[in-house]
Amino acid sequence: MKLLFQTSLLFTLAIAMLSACNTPQQRASASLDSKLDSVSYSIGYLQGSGMAQEGLTDLDYNNYLAGLQKALEGDDADIDNMAMQSVIQEYLSEVQLAESVRRSQEAEVNREEARQFLEENAQKDGITVTESGLQYRVIEEGTGDRPAATDEVEVHYRGTLVTGEEFDSSHSRDQTATFPLNRVISGWTEGVQLMREGATYEFFIPSELGYGDNPPPGSIIPPGAVLIFEIELIDIK
Repeated sequence: MKLLFQTSLLFTLAIAMLSACNTPQQRASASLDSKLDSVSYSIGYLQGSGMAQEGLTDLDYNNYLAGLQKALEGDDADIDNMAMQSVIQEYLSEVQLAESVRRSQEAEVNREEARQFLEENAQKDGITVTESGLQYRVIEEGTGDRPAATDEVEVHYRGTLVTGEEFDSSHSRDQTATFPLNRVISGWTEGVQLMREGATYEFFIPSELGYGDNPPPGSIIPPGAVLIFEIELIDIK
């Protein structure tokens, strides 16, 4: 059973890794006919996802698979453990530095595009600009109380980029969100305090009032991006 697992896992990983070098049209689809197939695929996918998050997308897959096979078969490595740790750490540092430079350059471009967007958006009818630079328009006014920053609020919301691409939505989960107002991005904290219960506003949040150059890991939000939120304030807890 152990040998079967190792062989199936190696085969699945080999197909996945080697096909990564091919075009999308040439990539083999997974065969998930048995539980072992699904386990093998899941391990490969999760491992690949972790590697992608670390920026390990340009490895030599032949050597990767050779090392994987030796480990699974219990053979000694061709490199001692200290050398492994050293070369991996050195490589990861290089990858992280390159990614930092790339994101910094991307953020600079995005900030300029955001500045132009907000400048034009501020001239539109119905748009109010606060002292902090937050922009909003009233879709529907409410009649209830306004929350304080220390209050917990219940809301429905939808978050998009200026392109219209949605990155988060309570509507898609078919469930309202409840959270302390002082535990979210500052654009939310400021904006929701302007609303009365029952109101729906649209907010245009500059990056400095959002996630700045450091959006949540794994998010589609680029660094330096304007965030657009349509928020309905349902209740103040």
